[in-house]
Amino acid sequence: MVGSIETMNVHQNGWSVHNGNGLEGKLGELRSLLGKADGDPLRIVGVGAGAWGSVFAALLQDSYGQFRDKVQIRIWRRPGRAVDRATAEHLFEVINSREDVLRRLIRRCAYLKYVEARLGDRTLYADEILKDGFCLNMIDTPLCPLKVVTNLQEAVWDADIVVNGVPSTETYEVFNEISHYWQERITMPIIISLAKGIEAALEPVAHIITPTQMINRAKIYNKEYANARICGADKWREPLAKFLRQPHFTVWDNSDLITHEVMGGLKNVYAIGAGMVAAITNESATSKSVYFAHCTSEMIFITHLLAEEPEKLAGPLLADTYVTLLKGRNAWYGQMLAKGELNRDMGDSISGKGMIQGVSAVKAFYEILSQPSLSVLHPDGKKPVAPVELCPILKTLYKILISRENSSQAILQALRDETLNDPRERIEIAQSHAFYRPSLLGQP
Repeated sequence: MVGSIETMNVHQNGWSVHNGNGLEGKLGELRSLLGKADGDPLRIVGVGAGAWGSVFAALLQDSYGQFRDKVQIRIWRRPGRAVDRATAEHLFEVINSREDVLRRLIRRCAYLKYVEARLGDRTLYADEILKDGFCLNMIDTPLCPLKVVTNLQEAVWDADIVVNGVPSTETYEVFNEISHYWQERITMPIIISLAKGIEAALEPVAHIITPTQMINRAKIYNKEYANARICGADKWREPLAKFLRQPHFTVWDNSDLITHEVMGGLKNVYAIGAGMVAAITNESATSKSVYFAHCTSEMIFITHLLAEEPEKLAGPLLADTYVTLLKGRNAWYGQMLAKGELNRDMGDSISGKGMIQGVSAVKAFYEILSQPSLSVLHPDGKKPVAPVELCPILKTLYKILISRENSSQAILQALRDETLNDPRERIEIAQSHAFYRPSLLGQP
């Protein structure tokens, strides 16, 4: 994904404010394309309020919220998630360290509840603080105030654009529920998905399930699908990219949806390993470069199994992969595991960080690529092997995170294996053989 949380323009003195130059024109173009009449606002709904979903909604609110008669932006999150005492105390410190935030809360008569929560006299809830611009997964970075809805039906029933911000592990469940609310609609909304990761299905044949397919299976997909980096149907891809593009948020459009969805899952997988390598080697540039060479060759190899003509790992796609391996919640998780500050028994949903999606993606990719029916020729013995046998880093991450046979130190042992093929050879194998397996996408 291009334009990750780390690249957002969140200034030290508050969430950035834009003037209306050019924004109203872009909004008008999108409204016209959607056939919106005067007096009928464009309704944009974010579904899911993790870090990226909240930032994305705040970005739109910050830019377009000034045109209240032309656009309405709201975000749905589940109710009832309590903020623990330690987080409430830290949030109070953040508020008082930011004069602009403090003044805003006082002006909105919302400051007292944070004082009471700091003293333990009341409980705050995640949906409650999100209205004031605080995402539970990134307390240290206040956003602009948001319109928050906790009833899913109320949030989505009349939406023109729905932004999927829930993890891939929850996408089908949420959109299956949404499909019931849209049964009487004449036209379906545009769906922009921020979800990264895949799920694995082994029956009737082994295949992956991407967020696109999850939404499709919920019977609301009509080929008008976009995914940031914006991918999908030509009719919507370019107008949406133009609508979202801002000086501090670069959006490219691309037609290759499969490669970007698969890469969205793979980069989270290998970011965990990158974090481990960084922690174990004390940020050794040489070790990280060796890891980068091997993991990107595995990513290229895997995408050639899943896409007939995958986009090359270059340009924005490579830049996004590099940033994710360098910094992000999955890389952080790998670092914390390697340092012993987290352990695998704590699960993959971490307080203050949210869902570490790379963990479930490791399991999904490993299970799919272990199927004997997908055998490829090994470059040395020329014998058929399961594709995962040519992905030693993926195998090692599975043994660390899922089967728990190895410690985090095993990631370095994988890099030092003398039998490890040159990463260039793995790429050449993928590019010179007819590797594409349509069945992996559930296709005949």
